[in-house]
Amino acid sequence: MAPGFAASFSIEATRPSEADIAAIARLLPPGTAVYLSAVPRVAPAELVATAARLRRAGLDPVAHIAARRMTSTGHLSDLLKGLRGEADMRQLLLIGGDIETAGPFADALAVIQKGGLRDIGFEAVGIAAYPEGHARIPPGRLEAALDEKIASATAQGLCVHIVSQFSFSPERVLTWLRQLRGSGIAVPVKVGMAGPTSVPALLRYAKRCGVAASLRGLVSGVGAGLVGQITTGSVGPGRMIDALAMAEAREREIGDIAPHYFSFGGVVETACYACDAASATQSPSRAMARPNSA
Repeated sequence: MAPGFAASFSIEATRPSEADIAAIARLLPPGTAVYLSAVPRVAPAELVATAARLRRAGLDPVAHIAARRMTSTGHLSDLLKGLRGEADMRQLLLIGGDIETAGPFADALAVIQKGGLRDIGFEAVGIAAYPEGHARIPPGRLEAALDEKIASATAQGLCVHIVSQFSFSPERVLTWLRQLRGSGIAVPVKVGMAGPTSVPALLRYAKRCGVAASLRGLVSGVGAGLVGQITTGSVGPGRMIDALAMAEAREREIGDIAPHYFSFGGVVETACYACDAASATQSPSRAMARPNSA
């Protein structure tokens, strides 16, 4: 592990309970960004209440806003005002959402352009990106959309960062980062990686999110003696962290990058892993010990 790179991490949570929030607040450095996944069955009031609990616990809540799930401009406005007023939320992660257009916002760009984010008091937005591509969006359109969203948000005075879909291929992520920087995009990038999770669970999430190929490559690339171990145990993103940390140290053009952990194996377990990886005294052997790093 490389403590410098791993120290400025963020994590993602799906419906964390009060007990989860209390536990991660004891583990994480104050002010750590905790992203709240956009879950269809979570009502706005529940999202606002969860964000407020995170804020009271000393953490920095960041809500996913799924554009196509906003049924009206009033729906979006009420949700954003609640998050800003009750949770003191200042940044959001904007995504399109995995449904067909059902309201006035066709995509994340429409939320940036028409959502009145600055007027409500938001200062920063995260924009989703896909190092392994997107099943329903051509690569050229992905690149153009990223440019459009960054330009529109910047023009409104919003700080911008990118949050990437998780991947299991350091080589593919590094190629994507070099292409991104080569095209002139210099904003910070939070590199998505799966926290410690069992391989069967990872396979389900990877297939759903379109990154199964890089997970199959990870599993096929490990030594024969580790295959049974990781299939029954947990796989962590140690290989990804090491590769990105090494590249960051050697290549200035990689720019500002940091880990963003998806907590498929549980938010408390992910918080433990992230803190271990960030520790200046963490040795590679200890990192392999709890949980297994791939």
